[in-house]
Amino acid sequence: MILAIDMGNTNTVIGAIDEKETHFIERVTTDQGRTATEYAVTIKNILEMHEISPREIEGAILSSVVPPLNATILSAVKKVLGIRPLLVGPGIKTGINILMDNPKTVGSDMIVDAVAATHEHPLPLVVIDMGTATTMSVVDQKGNYVGGVILPGLKVSLDSLSGKTAQLPYISLELPEKVIGKNTIDCMRAGIIFSNVDMIDGILDRMERELGEPATAVATGGLARFITPLCRHKIHYDDALLLKGLLILYRKNA
Repeated sequence: MILAIDMGNTNTVIGAIDEKETHFIERVTTDQGRTATEYAVTIKNILEMHEISPREIEGAILSSVVPPLNATILSAVKKVLGIRPLLVGPGIKTGINILMDNPKTVGSDMIVDAVAATHEHPLPLVVIDMGTATTMSVVDQKGNYVGGVILPGLKVSLDSLSGKTAQLPYISLELPEKVIGKNTIDCMRAGIIFSNVDMIDGILDRMERELGEPATAVATGGLARFITPLCRHKIHYDDALLLKGLLILYRKNA
């Protein structure tokens, strides 16, 4: 069993996983103001909550899109487990050719998602990760990472809409019953939810035309489970996709 950590801009996903099962997945707030000791306490409490001893963890790996916090998290894990995690980045073996203008600039989470998806689904494929940003990454028939799109996430769009307008309130994200809203809140929810549904379907259409063939669609991220069931494309949802990718990369590089 390994400890797999994905540090995003808004949330950090912490999980324990092995080849047989995902033992747990927890999300905590990413906070650059917290110290290594504070993160260590959080990790220790999560392990205790799931009745897992640090001695049961054979290794750890970190994927991060928040470089200023990397040293803090690496130190926190070492305080708890006594081992320094692997860090996903340049030089790590992935098994995927990254055909980008500058491969080093591709987000580590996008690569990890692609690694996991190619191990479980037929090619070509599109990986949709819905977090602070929504990313759609493309792996071609030969297993090459060939690019994708990055766009504002649901919460970013909603907060921007509320923050930049005087009369629109901050609201929770809930599925509206109809597209045509009868009040301000339902109008906002319908606009955000269904615009993202149609946006994903539309971009998938365009990607398949560029690829010249249908593509498998795989989704992950906390918000994807609300959106993907409404899409007309068949989209496989896997909340543990990134942890599975981190496990694969750990085995390749440990």
